[in-house]
Amino acid sequence: MIANFRSDNETPVAEPILQALVAANAGTAAAYAEDEWSLRLDQAFGELFGTEVRVLPLPTGTAANAIALASVTPPWGAVLCHRNAHIYCDESGAPEFYGHGLRLVTGGGADGKLTPDSLRSAMHGAAGHGVHSYEAAALSLTQCTESGTLYTPDEIAALNAIAHDAGLATHLDGARFANAVAALGCEPADLSWKAGVEMLSFGASKNGCLAAEALVLFGHFDRYATAERLRKRGGHLYSKMRYLSAQLLAYIEDGLWLELAGNANRQAGVFAAAVAEHPAARLEYPAQANEVFVRWTAEAFERMASAGIGFLTWPGQDDLARFVFGHSTTDEDTRRLVAALEQSA
Repeated sequence: MIANFRSDNETPVAEPILQALVAANAGTAAAYAEDEWSLRLDQAFGELFGTEVRVLPLPTGTAANAIALASVTPPWGAVLCHRNAHIYCDESGAPEFYGHGLRLVTGGGADGKLTPDSLRSAMHGAAGHGVHSYEAAALSLTQCTESGTLYTPDEIAALNAIAHDAGLATHLDGARFANAVAALGCEPADLSWKAGVEMLSFGASKNGCLAAEALVLFGHFDRYATAERLRKRGGHLYSKMRYLSAQLLAYIEDGLWLELAGNANRQAGVFAAAVAEHPAARLEYPAQANEVFVRWTAEAFERMASAGIGFLTWPGQDDLARFVFGHSTTDEDTRRLVAALEQSA
């Protein structure tokens, strides 16, 4: 494989993150998130978001999502999400497992985004029969979406307002939150608490960290104790949590997280422009961050793969492929990809 665009999960750890791990490795430190790095997270993230927060470091995005949703949803409750959401399609029932039977209720919307009408429809479908129905308890949005598209701050605010009016908790799966902030050029607060988000799964592993994620709470700090219990009971309270927390601190320090995401987005934009000019291949969705979905022929994709290009053919659709660009994608990697696109026509 001469260039790998299968997933940003397959990228290496960024050098500054490795340096932070080495620094944290000196000597002993308190266990179970009582270390000096973990105790700095609330202040550091509070400065990043411009408001008071509580931060729960975790090793995976699935754990962050599942713990967040289970902390606000009873077993008879429903979490509303897009039908392509990661929590629905790619987490093996983890939210239901942590939530002891909670239900995920899906709605539609073009380009991977819920709309106000589809959200209201999903809310209505989750109720209507009193005690016989699941009770809508939370809304979960994904940023960037599973189609590689972005919610604007106003779109997030409009959906969260509907949820809040109905008494629902609000959650944002931010596995690629850095890519969204970098692409939109806004403040982290604009895509989170200022838009009505109460819980954020703050992704870092896809963008240069090593098994480091965070659940960030904006207000409603009474939920923190429940989330802590779920973290421990689910086996995600690391004894040596300093190695996660040190990464998170280095990640957000001096804008590193946006620098890394900005490179991924820029490389994706170069490839998306080449696809847009191609005589046969076409973009399946608007390429707004670091993922590019391409509709072409199965034979053409086979030729690209034979040329040493790694990518993901979408399950069940051999004429649709996803190309993901990471913090470590180089200009040369992208040039090779564009050349393979042109030569496979």
